[in-house]
Amino acid sequence: MKSYIQIKLFASLQELTPPTPDEYPIDAGLSIQGLLEQLKIQPEKAKLIFVNGVKVDLSKTLNGGERVGIFPPVGGG
Repeated sequence: MKSYIQIKLFASLQELTPPTPDEYPIDAGLSIQGLLEQLKIQPEKAKLIFVNGVKVDLSKTLNGGERVGIFPPVGGG
């Protein structure tokens, strides 16, 4: 059974936003690592990942209903 999550990609990752970011279909139990693979985002390009406002790592699993925010490394100086 398909579940849905909300995805928000920031800065240079915005161009990889899927067509339906507010209702992105996943299989329950999908890891953040698996989500990055689906979105064609290399893990090193995803510096900060938040699920429902909490910082998580690549092993976090999604069950549906979550809000996922992904930020790239930020340069500056």
